[in-house]
Amino acid sequence: MDHLAILSKRLNLLSRILSGEKTIESRWYKFPKTPFRSIAAGDTVYFKESGCPVSAKAKVDNALFFAELDKGVFDDIVVKYGPRICISQSYWQHVKDKRLCTLIFLKDVKKIPPFQIDKAGYGNMAAWITLDSIDRIRRSS
Repeated sequence: MDHLAILSKRLNLLSRILSGEKTIESRWYKFPKTPFRSIAAGDTVYFKESGCPVSAKAKVDNALFFAELDKGVFDDIVVKYGPRICISQSYWQHVKDKRLCTLIFLKDVKKIPPFQIDKAGYGNMAAWITLDSIDRIRRSS
């Protein structure tokens, strides 16, 4: 499977992934939606910052899923994985109303020639898209 992760440009997450500082991408949700339990080792994640073309990709080394997220589970995640996710205890304020968490362990991260996508049918606000192939949404030059 291929996945498209759309990252906040303001938080500078893509450059942290490319530098190797951020080796785990996390997604936090109130209700189950992709990539929760729909991503696995060997999948490919393509990355783009909002408003920019797709410009990087990585292989999924592993994925962990947490349900019934509470402060205790969050604290455990931060202690074990926080630096690799690039979050600290203060991040709790952003996710305290969430109940699900997906941790995606990245490997083989690389820049790729940039390309545009067409998200029509996936929702303008979609921050993660799972596809059988990225070519389904890749725009022709």
